[in-house]
Amino acid sequence: MAIDGSANMIGYGLAAIGPGVGIGLIFAAYISGVARQPEAQSRLQSIAILGFALAEALAIIGIALAFVL
Repeated sequence: MAIDGSANMIGYGLAAIGPGVGIGLIFAAYISGVARQPEAQSRLQSIAILGFALAEALAIIGIALAFVL
């Protein structure tokens, strides 16, 4: 039984909640870390951007799969 296109988009919308929450947690931890140790900003910023890119990649893969399947 095949899933219709609109059901794929509903599934993607639900799946996009995970990366959205993940990105929020990444930047919340970054802001907290910089507030505690401002001298570590450059090191924390690179780690936060890497985490953002990995979390966003999940959302991009999800939208690609929603259109393909």
